[in-house]
Amino acid sequence: CPRVPSQGAMMDNRFATALVIACVLSLISTIYMAASIGTDFWYEYHTLSPAENVSEAGRSIWEEFVSKDADEKTYTDALFRCNGTVGLWRRCITVPKNTHWYSPPETDMTTNCISFSLSDQFVEKYIEPGNHNSGTDLNRTYLWRLQFLLPFVSIGLMCFGALIGLCACACRSLYPAIATGVLHFLAGLCTLGLVGCYVAGIELLHRKLPLPEDVRGEFGWSFCLACVSAPLQFMAAALFIWAARTNRKEFTLLKAYRVA
Repeated sequence: CPRVPSQGAMMDNRFATALVIACVLSLISTIYMAASIGTDFWYEYHTLSPAENVSEAGRSIWEEFVSKDADEKTYTDALFRCNGTVGLWRRCITVPKNTHWYSPPETDMTTNCISFSLSDQFVEKYIEPGNHNSGTDLNRTYLWRLQFLLPFVSIGLMCFGALIGLCACACRSLYPAIATGVLHFLAGLCTLGLVGCYVAGIELLHRKLPLPEDVRGEFGWSFCLACVSAPLQFMAAALFIWAARTNRKEFTLLKAYRVA
């Protein structure tokens, strides 16, 4: 007769499967989050004729765009006119390779980027972008700072949760998996907060600086990766917590049964 596995063995297999799935989800969400932080396509502007716009203004657009003194209105206008993309760390515009005033318009375009410095991430936003005398816009200022800090907090929590998971494997115990699940849940909240802050910041910016009629704006694939990462973190957290709590409950019931 074939050997029938015991109930405890079936439970162990179920918990192991849940933990494997949770680890895979955690790994995928970490990769997505890291990719979204490191890429520049959180928001994209599509202009009908960027080459003509740049040719009219010569090199002034690019020089103002890369200038250390460029304020929010200056580089946002350049993003509008030159098929710009914005990430958490960099802003990019698409310009002809040769933008001298004496050169004819070119169709050969190149994308040039400039990084936000650390001070740019914490700089104050003004009620009227570009007008330093208009006062500080606290909402946009703190939204900008949070969208810079939250992704790193999210990744840090997941990495710390992974270390606790490794300790759980070394101890051959599922109890530390509860802490791993809680950390992944907090990471998911941070990622969700990041997405909300970014959307709110973009909407508030466009109220101050409306899009021109010939410019279309949309969220890019880097933003989508962050949106996908949040539910993956929540699912991984649920599996970690479920496996640890259910295993503990089953162990307690089994112990009580043996004592009885």
